[in-house]
Amino acid sequence: MKALTWQGKRKIEYSDVPDPVIQEPTDAIIQVTSTGICGSDLHLYEVMAPYLAPGDVLGHEPMGVVVETGSEVTNLKAGDRVVIPFGIACGHCFMCDQGLQSQCETTQVRKEGMGAALFGYTRLYGQVPGGQAEYLRVPQAQYGPIVVPEGPADDRFVFLSDVLPTAWQAVDYAGVPDGGTLAVIGLGPIGDMAARIGIHRGYRVIGIDLVPERLGRAQARGVEILEYSDQVAEQVRQLTDGRGPDSVIDAVGMEAHGSPKAQAAHKLVGLLPSGLAEKMMETVGVDRLAAFYLAIDLVRRGGTISLSGVYGGAADPLPMLTMFDKQIQLRMGQGNVRRWVDDILPLLTDDDPLGVDGFATHRLPLSEGPAAYEMFQKKQDGAVKVLLTP
Repeated sequence: MKALTWQGKRKIEYSDVPDPVIQEPTDAIIQVTSTGICGSDLHLYEVMAPYLAPGDVLGHEPMGVVVETGSEVTNLKAGDRVVIPFGIACGHCFMCDQGLQSQCETTQVRKEGMGAALFGYTRLYGQVPGGQAEYLRVPQAQYGPIVVPEGPADDRFVFLSDVLPTAWQAVDYAGVPDGGTLAVIGLGPIGDMAARIGIHRGYRVIGIDLVPERLGRAQARGVEILEYSDQVAEQVRQLTDGRGPDSVIDAVGMEAHGSPKAQAAHKLVGLLPSGLAEKMMETVGVDRLAAFYLAIDLVRRGGTISLSGVYGGAADPLPMLTMFDKQIQLRMGQGNVRRWVDDILPLLTDDDPLGVDGFATHRLPLSEGPAAYEMFQKKQDGAVKVLLTP
């Protein structure tokens, strides 16, 4: 079969790889019909090279049709239309019972000291072949796949794999009070959807980004927009009676601009041998913390910061005195997909209140995946969300 494989920093190839097969009785095989490029895939494209091997199949936002199931998968049958959550969870361990499927004790990558395995996301998360491919092996298929109705186009449901539940969790973790104000830093796919969910819940939402097309998309959904600048924190305070918003979502993570030293570190990691690069990632840190610093500055005293952007370093300095003095509450973590599905599915109706049908800005053949990665990374042609069709 064909798939998108990682071959080196900023080098994605459309390659021949072996067809997946059932390996465990809890596996299923799906034929992929749509698969997304995620903002966190850009970390693999740019800076996570130490944890990847040439030939790794990428992608963690697929949906498709079941073609085969293992003997212990009784909830699915061939022909079912399914969305595959990006995290692999069993559904019956202590962590899954707590609604923390991203910490599943059955699939935890203990060798690396990490949480649940993820599709297509480095050795740190199990090096499980991903969904930017024609076919996908789905472990723990007795629980993970979300069966969706026939009829509507894939765009109606594919975002259940990551974007919708991750954004939903970001808003939930933000703890916005009724009628409160939510600021969203970064209006890429997760930030854009989080802003839409905030509007749907009746919050006042202020969106911050650098890219005009992203600001325009958010404004069209009722979001108050501000272009990122050195003055943006003061502009937000002026809009919020001088105190700042009740809650802030950092939907940017380590791809944030605004930290020249960290940008240089990103480049250095890409030049180092793998062993040295891993050590730098794990003990020195290469994150660009501009967005998180802005969140700390913006949020009102006693407010909440919700981190959905991915950070990878371990030793970046944090302004702990300011965080303590402002009595900031902080929540973060990988999206617990299955925890939120029952809340989200009723919104994927003909009324489409979250605008999922028009959420993707680009739909391209899987064969154009390498160019799509470059376009998305460089924020060209108004790219906010790219879906690929095998």
